[in-house]
Amino acid sequence: MRQNMMESTAVSTSTLAPDEFDRNVPRICGVCGDKATGFHFNAMTCEGCKGFFRRSMKRKASFTCPFSGSCTITKDNRRHCQACRLKRCVDIGMMKEFILTDEEVQRKKDLIQRRKDEEAQREAQREARKPRLTDGQTLVISTLVEAHHKTFDDSYSDFSRFRPPVREGPVTRSASRAASLHSLSDASSDSFSHSPESVDAKPVNFNNLMMMYQEQGGSPDSSEDGSRLSMLPHLADLVSYSIQKVIGFAKMIPGFRELTADDQIALLKSSAIEVIMLRSNQSFSLEDMSWSCGAPDFKYQISDVTKAGHTLELLEPLVKFQVGLKKLNLHEEEHVLLMAICLLSPDRPGVQDHARIEALQDNISETLQAYIRLSHPGGRLLYAKMIQKLADLRSLNEEHSKQYRSLSFQPEHSMQLTPLVLEVFGSEVS
Repeated sequence: MRQNMMESTAVSTSTLAPDEFDRNVPRICGVCGDKATGFHFNAMTCEGCKGFFRRSMKRKASFTCPFSGSCTITKDNRRHCQACRLKRCVDIGMMKEFILTDEEVQRKKDLIQRRKDEEAQREAQREARKPRLTDGQTLVISTLVEAHHKTFDDSYSDFSRFRPPVREGPVTRSASRAASLHSLSDASSDSFSHSPESVDAKPVNFNNLMMMYQEQGGSPDSSEDGSRLSMLPHLADLVSYSIQKVIGFAKMIPGFRELTADDQIALLKSSAIEVIMLRSNQSFSLEDMSWSCGAPDFKYQISDVTKAGHTLELLEPLVKFQVGLKKLNLHEEEHVLLMAICLLSPDRPGVQDHARIEALQDNISETLQAYIRLSHPGGRLLYAKMIQKLADLRSLNEEHSKQYRSLSFQPEHSMQLTPLVLEVFGSEVS
């Protein structure tokens, strides 16, 4: 019976009564008037009187008052008369039955320690279940980030070495429509802000701009672009430069150099334009749907690209792709991993060692998924959205190849292309 009572009260002997949870209620020791710390042995006391009562009961001490037996016990004199202090303890309701034996104290300590150990174990299990990167995955990410830094100059200082951009000259219907699109994107222009349609105009965004773009007419006829394409030399140099940087990036991807030369070439030729499109997202602006590469001369609008021979069949989905990718707000680590996955696609035409390339891509994909779990706890769909972007790039690649072939069949235009561009896009692996 005593053991059951002790077990039921072991935890409660030093707890606070309900009304003591109110911080505004003063806690006063019922024995000496000192600051109380809670209910001990059935009464509100301080730690000093709690210990005094426990020691007295366990030693079965018998005290005698040297005075009249009615001493007033205070914080300052409580040690002067142990008899009256003990009597006061009993008077306010302290009970020896609430005192634990040494065995019960030990059991209580063991119980507390066991609970602490169990909580520590649960915490260790929670820590073990937390997503984390392996040493190998961390090395892959750091290697790819370093590779990107070495092959992407965000100052764009090399652009000044290209043949200069020429934006004036003969304006084709395609370029005219592109220019119209971007004049509409300038919310501060008088023609736009005072036009009748602007009264109820929706905020300028990609869909609105493209709808205005398409209303200007049908798809441009390539036969109308017989005149010199003024931006072709500059953009050809830019693409040639970008191809070189993609090659440099690829050679630093773990495992890429161990592939055969033929497989390296096949992967680079078929993926170069896709990786370039991924890289260019770093300079893409959602505000005006342009690519800003440093100096004002190197800010590229859709109209600039049409003056290099490309049409809306490519540019519409390209800008839509850039907008979608930008809105994913990828970390740099995710961006470089996506570029590596894109480049290491075993289903590229001309690839021989499919299994080896697939193993390399799987390793990068697993690293990307692990990084997303670690950095985007709620981003369960992010990986799927990123992989969808790779599917979008395949369609863009196909349209780019079609438009490149049309362009390269015209000698006056193909002669403006660099040898590297001709080699990569002209000698397609079949």
